[in-house]
Amino acid sequence: MGTAHGAVVSPDALTAAAESLEAGVRAGGTQLPPAGRERALEIVEKVDRRTSLVGGHTVAALAGATGSGKSSLFNALVGADVATVGVRRPTTSTPTAAVWGDEPSGELLDWLGVGARHHVDEATPGEQVGTLEGLVLLDLPDVDSREVANRVEAERVLELVDLFVWVVDPQKYADSRVHDDHVALLSAHEAVTMALLNQIDRLRPDDVDTCVTDLRRLMERDGLPHATVIATSARTGAGVDELRQRLANAVAGRTAARARLAGDLRTVAGALSEHVADGEHGVDDATRADLLDALARSAGVPIVVDAVARDYRMEAGTRTGWPFTRWVAGLRSRPLRRLRLDGRDVRVTESDVRSVLGRSSLPPPSPAARAAVELATRRVADRAAAELPVPWAEAVERAAAPPGPTLGDALDQAVVGTSLRARKPVWWGVVGAVQVLLAITAVVGFLWLAAYAVASWLQLDSLLPGPPRLGVLTLPLVLLVGGLLLGPLLAVLSAWLARFGGRRRAAVMDARLRASITTVADIEILGPVRRVLDRHAATREALYRAGHL
Repeated sequence: MGTAHGAVVSPDALTAAAESLEAGVRAGGTQLPPAGRERALEIVEKVDRRTSLVGGHTVAALAGATGSGKSSLFNALVGADVATVGVRRPTTSTPTAAVWGDEPSGELLDWLGVGARHHVDEATPGEQVGTLEGLVLLDLPDVDSREVANRVEAERVLELVDLFVWVVDPQKYADSRVHDDHVALLSAHEAVTMALLNQIDRLRPDDVDTCVTDLRRLMERDGLPHATVIATSARTGAGVDELRQRLANAVAGRTAARARLAGDLRTVAGALSEHVADGEHGVDDATRADLLDALARSAGVPIVVDAVARDYRMEAGTRTGWPFTRWVAGLRSRPLRRLRLDGRDVRVTESDVRSVLGRSSLPPPSPAARAAVELATRRVADRAAAELPVPWAEAVERAAAPPGPTLGDALDQAVVGTSLRARKPVWWGVVGAVQVLLAITAVVGFLWLAAYAVASWLQLDSLLPGPPRLGVLTLPLVLLVGGLLLGPLLAVLSAWLARFGGRRRAAVMDARLRASITTVADIEILGPVRRVLDRHAATREALYRAGHL
């Protein structure tokens, strides 16, 4: 008696929860409902304002329907006729405050917007254990008043108080306007909620027990199964001492304000949590690979890779082919040159690539390639947005669908900016040197034989020594025939080897190009999708922290 043992919320925990709620709202952005965001920010502001008020006051409000006897109970607790009591309705149109203790409460009452204030002398009679010092008791207008202004005023003050004391009478204790429109909405505030069945002097004792039991059932239906229920009578004083003791307990604990604010945070965080999923699926490797393949086709990577292989074979032919015919290959246009992709490996920025290298001459993507990209991006969005609420799923879809020209330019520049050059194979130089040697051999053999032919025609062959022989063949003939046969054979062998080398070179360049395409995909599609999912995760985690303080 005289102390409170309810759930205690520390100031640090309350502040951390408010910060988490604000962070969740900021991260959620427009994917959270506007009304919910506005309500959450109002609660954050209320937490900041209420905790900044100096003093340890506990604000309790007597609220209820018309004719429940709130003002009479208020006067009984105060020990003086402060609130106006009468049969004409509505009697109370503005809140009235009674303040126990000498601690300044002006700033708090200004924040509450309560003008009528009464200071209660400490000598006020009471049988409770403990003191009511620090209590601010409010008598509110009727929550079902015929005057709209009165209802609005009651609801405004109820948003700010620490402790709810619902006053009902035997005739209207089950009024749906009180329970459904007010009490049930405060199910997260059970620790700071009391229900008073007032005017029990109008009932027989057996009926009092029946009504109290039924009221407890209604409170349980409203989501407050453990809320305090007290039977009172302002006229006879029944239950007033118990109520006074309950208020003294709340004042002694000095935790009602934080408990109320914690309930507000849990309520709004729980409401907003309905607009986020339990987790994020992300984009799996298979879906990502399908997207990269579609982008590669759209960017013309297969065309470029094929050009690299053919370019390799052509260059190999010009370096390892038969010297007497390799010049013919030089007359043909190089595949990479036709695509304007034969630039050297220089480190440039994207703007430099655009200004210096310009765009490639790759053909535009075919309708089938564009359709493949659209299908792949749709699969990315569907996979990433799986089980997300509609606003988040729409945000993912927008992130996965960048403007067409932007994506096309980025893919083209990725291809243009990728170096397609590599170190020349060593065997090219070796074979080229051998080909030159074979060509020289053939020329020497030809000239040697030509010299003998000219000398014979001039009948001077007797003056020349006979040509050296290798078996039955003369050395000049061996040189000529060997050079003419081995050179083309070596060229054919080199062309066969160049096919394998071209495929290897194409595989290397395909990997380079796909790395560049991956960068574009991360920037244009996967990155924006990932940022939406990261925002969703941040929102979900922040709301969880705010709702579980």
